[in-house]
Amino acid sequence: MKRAISRACAAALLALSAASAFAQAPTPVGTWQTIDDATGKPKAIIQIVDDGSGQLSGRVVRGIGEFDHPERRCTACTDERRDQLVKGMTIITGLRQNGDAWEDGQILDPENGKLYKCKMKLEDGGQKLVVRGYIGVSLLGRSQTWLRQ
Repeated sequence: MKRAISRACAAALLALSAASAFAQAPTPVGTWQTIDDATGKPKAIIQIVDDGSGQLSGRVVRGIGEFDHPERRCTACTDERRDQLVKGMTIITGLRQNGDAWEDGQILDPENGKLYKCKMKLEDGGQKLVVRGYIGVSLLGRSQTWLRQ
């Protein structure tokens, strides 16, 4: 009898842990197509990764359409990325999860070389990523909606 109860308890714990693993919320980790907030056109493919400590970063995989120039460089950058190829460049750094959002990071706009504070939040069951770049407070910025690839 004790043995049957022990097995039933072990099976219940296993089922609960498996269910909680499947119920975990999606993360921004993955590949995203950026959509220009001014034109509404696709601009680039970005790969977001977790560095293992829960911090996210993102790099440019390639441009799309008129931005698909493998030799395109960040001529306006003022840090170590100055004149570096945009393809392969890390443009998002330091994002950490805070509830259902990722915050306290930075994002580089390779078009103008400027660094902005960054936060992001998933929508539509994890298929859309709202990325906000801003200066100072979040009200002073702009958002783009990226699509999961």
